[in-house]
Amino acid sequence: MSPAVLKGLGLRRVSRPWGSKLVEERMGTENARLRRLSRALSPGWILRPPPPILTASDAAAAAAAMPPLLLRSPLSLLLLRCSTTPPPLLRRTSLPPPLALPRQRHLSAASAQLADPLVAPGVDEAVAGFVTGKRKATEVAHAVWRSIVRKGDTVVDATCGNGNDMFALLKMVADGSGRGRVYGMDIQDSAIDSTSSFLKMAVDSQEMELVKLFPICHSRMEEIVPKDSPVRLVAFNLGYLPGGDKTIVTVPKTTELALQAASRIVSSGGLISVLVYIGHLGGRDELAIVESFASSLPVDTWVSCKFEMINRPVAPVLVLLHKK
Repeated sequence: MSPAVLKGLGLRRVSRPWGSKLVEERMGTENARLRRLSRALSPGWILRPPPPILTASDAAAAAAAMPPLLLRSPLSLLLLRCSTTPPPLLRRTSLPPPLALPRQRHLSAASAQLADPLVAPGVDEAVAGFVTGKRKATEVAHAVWRSIVRKGDTVVDATCGNGNDMFALLKMVADGSGRGRVYGMDIQDSAIDSTSSFLKMAVDSQEMELVKLFPICHSRMEEIVPKDSPVRLVAFNLGYLPGGDKTIVTVPKTTELALQAASRIVSSGGLISVLVYIGHLGGRDELAIVESFASSLPVDTWVSCKFEMINRPVAPVLVLLHKK
């Protein structure tokens, strides 16, 4: 092949015997420029030289100028390179993209340790739904419970009512080993009977053995929970029994005593959940007691927060107290 044809194709002849092979490459200056540009880019990118442009006339001229024995291999290689060369910019898969890095990498060590156990499926959705008016405060409470309570834990339902919360708690702690416990109490015998009947129909006998019901005031919870049994969650529903006598309600005095007892028995990492129904007479007074108690807790060992619909004055208010 003549030097003029080689230069027109962007090729040059290497001083090697015909027995090795003809090495075709881009002009040396162009390759050096591409290498410098590639090093200047981000480490996650590599630059590939663009495929050479080969016209039909160039290919014919190259074929006519080459010896017959070398016609097939170099030209086939050149055509193959034209059809298979990747795009100039190619993502290097050996380096992870920045957005795929774990979220905890951007947190401090202490924050990363706190982030994992407090994030559970459904919490974000429940909170977002509450903000948009599509989820109830009860759903937010249950979602937070699931992020705190573990299989085999001991939990307390301080106002068992009709048993809906006890059922949810029982499913959170039951694991087949018989280690979990759900202690429930209510001052009304009708509530104890309603809860017991509901659970007997809703769960099997093995899970029912984990349930302990007591017809006592919630302020006496320390009398029924074993002292050597760390409590992971204490739940309150303050107000009257749904479907029952609305004149029988929880009152601020005993509620304050119950909150004090709950703060003593709940273990580190545990939660006190208080859902206050304020649509009845005395409901606002009871909410004031709960807020006062939550505000009095030391900040170094407790985190207190409240979920409230400001423009819905009779909507229930959820108060969560997390023990560090």
